[in-house]
Amino acid sequence: MDYKELLKKAREAVPKKVVEKERFEIPAVKSHIQGNTTVIANFVQIADYIHRDPEHLLKYILRKLATPGEIKKTGSVIIRSKIPSSRINERIEEYVKEFVLCKECGKPDTKLIKEEKGTILRCLACGARRVVEEIK
Repeated sequence: MDYKELLKKAREAVPKKVVEKERFEIPAVKSHIQGNTTVIANFVQIADYIHRDPEHLLKYILRKLATPGEIKKTGSVIIRSKIPSSRINERIEEYVKEFVLCKECGKPDTKLIKEEKGTILRCLACGARRVVEEIK
């Protein structure tokens, strides 16, 4: 047998499997409006799902929405203005793109590390590192 025949035989022997890409889905916000405030019931669960500190996520969302708010002991968040859940979901998606997903491989397996230079987003899947903005 020549090389091409051996290569063809080897390729046929390799099992054909379909590789499905795992999808990273952020849970939708469960919120309701009470008077002039918005209550997010599952905020801490969302932060846990994306493996980020709830305080960091909340600080980002409140800054982007330009409104005050706080995390209650129950794990819910009180935002001191009427905000539709669609706008909150958009801000969470922006946060995930900036502070969770790796720009190189697109995986959510990352960690935020504080260093002298600033905050670094380190990917645990591919090892990529990049500086992310500080939330003040």
